[in-house]
Amino acid sequence: MSRKKRNYIAFLLIVIITIITISSQSFAKLPPLIPRQILFDNPERTNPHISPNDKYLSYIAPDKNNVLQIWLRTLEQKDDWQVTANKKHDIYDYMWTYNGKQLIYLEDFEGDENYQLYSVNIQSKEILNLTPFKNVKAKIIALDRNFPNEILVGLNLQDSRKHDIYRINLETGQLTLDAENTVNNLESVADPNFQIRATTTSKSDAGASLAIRNTINHPWKEIRRWGPDDNGSIVGFSKDGYTLYIIASYHANTKRLLALNLITGKETVLAQDPQYDVSDVFIHPVTRQIQAVAFYRDKLEWQVLDKSIADDFQALSKVGSGEFQVIDLDIADKTWLVSYNTDDGPTTYYIYNRTSKKSQLLFSDQPKLEGLTLAQMKPISYKSRDGFTIHGYLTTPPGIPAKNLPTVLLVHGGPWTRDTWGYDGTVQWLANRGYAVLQVNFRGSTGYGKKFLNAGNREWGGKMHDDLIDGTNWIIKQGIANPKKVAIMGGSYGGYATLVGLTFTPNMFAAGVSIVGPSNLLTLLQSLPAYWESGRAMFSHRVGNPNKEPEFLKSRSPLFFVDQIKAPLLIAQGANDPRVKQAESEQIVTAMRKANKSVKYILYPDEGHGFERPENRLHFFGITEEFLGKHLGGRVQNN
Repeated sequence: MSRKKRNYIAFLLIVIITIITISSQSFAKLPPLIPRQILFDNPERTNPHISPNDKYLSYIAPDKNNVLQIWLRTLEQKDDWQVTANKKHDIYDYMWTYNGKQLIYLEDFEGDENYQLYSVNIQSKEILNLTPFKNVKAKIIALDRNFPNEILVGLNLQDSRKHDIYRINLETGQLTLDAENTVNNLESVADPNFQIRATTTSKSDAGASLAIRNTINHPWKEIRRWGPDDNGSIVGFSKDGYTLYIIASYHANTKRLLALNLITGKETVLAQDPQYDVSDVFIHPVTRQIQAVAFYRDKLEWQVLDKSIADDFQALSKVGSGEFQVIDLDIADKTWLVSYNTDDGPTTYYIYNRTSKKSQLLFSDQPKLEGLTLAQMKPISYKSRDGFTIHGYLTTPPGIPAKNLPTVLLVHGGPWTRDTWGYDGTVQWLANRGYAVLQVNFRGSTGYGKKFLNAGNREWGGKMHDDLIDGTNWIIKQGIANPKKVAIMGGSYGGYATLVGLTFTPNMFAAGVSIVGPSNLLTLLQSLPAYWESGRAMFSHRVGNPNKEPEFLKSRSPLFFVDQIKAPLLIAQGANDPRVKQAESEQIVTAMRKANKSVKYILYPDEGHGFERPENRLHFFGITEEFLGKHLGGRVQNN
């Protein structure tokens, strides 16, 4: 070996050692490693509700076997007791019935989304399966305080493609067909007399119509119709039943809150924003008056419409940090439950007395996070290559400069949803391991008006992906991301975007993590759940028609471009996923292995569209942490 070559090798070794030393010194300044158990285990207590009579507080908490159950306490004595006793399946969503004796909750089998509806008596703990039907999905339609022993439920019992409405007696379990729906029915809404009197229905052009009937004995009458590039949904009826509140984008760029007089046909705009859609409404439980409306800009912002609650919202804004939401209230409207969401700590829950205007802390959902050094999530924006303003969020590791960092582009699912500000366990885990995290609300994301939403039509793997690449280039140009150490990761559509990133832009990413991500748009659209039939026209409009344009959909499907992959890929899938079938992951894994591409595949036999069981979450994030550490160089927990 020549002297010149030896000197060059020695120089390279010095450079490599210097880089490693600087990197190690930077990571040494990070806060202590947060165990994955803290970040991804079940919450200690969450999702509180108050009984209609203001006597009991309910919440979700794990039992001794770490299975999430419903728990109760009296507001006065605070003597907690467990109400349900599931052996394996966690309970997440539940609600009080108006008889005050029963709680109801939905439960599927290991992620198959064929939810059955259960009731539990809070005293006897007797559990009744109200919809004991195999391969049938129950949807709660309505409860009403004037009909305390009844519930309206949607069931695809007669035809797997559509949910007819059934009336169920909560005491006996007796089930009666209340209203038949068409296959294209999107939603059904009950009036103050607890009768289904308003519906929206999808049309063949992917638009929709709004129909009402004066009584259940009158025929349906279409009163509004909008095209495929508009959106609309029903909020509910006024107390007298003569006004229908809707959220819709027709005749405007954004979704507005409208009051539609059903007698005169006159429409009144109650709230709107030129750039952001209405995202939530707050309704009085008895008068049915809409009292406040929310817009999700960079953060959640409330606009009070009813002056009688103005002082309450003002008082609540001063209690906790971050965003607040009134998540429940009693029938008397004297006691509210309020959640506070922040980006660098757990969600906290307060009980608020409207008379005294005082709030009392109930609990936080993850008290082990309190006192830890967590990262802050900052709203960002940049221009796309064709001039759109793209919004998103950037989180960088605390304690070290936001310069030349290994980075994860974390892509949201849907895609017709959006990332929001606030605590996110996945984001905090990545930041704590030393990664910058970029979240992008690419075109097609919701909340920013229909022009932005519709710019994503037929752009899966096209301009939607361009927005992600523009975001990646933006964070590199800012000097925050190391251009050679950027990974792409996401679930559902985010999983698809990961596969697109590694196939269509193979030089951009150093690694990819796809969670329940579709690899072939043809097989995805051909295997949609039967009860998604009402949305099939929308999928054809926004993604592509598998019957008429298979070649177009193949051109946007990563499965057919496996040969272009250069970076290592980790794929995780739930075996019972009804939306993105197991075959979507396995066909691209097979193709990659055949092409000698680097791929690691994890299949969870007891999961669906995402990983709910804590042992599976901990396993997945442990494998992913090792994978990212190997290919990006972030910190890895040893055990």
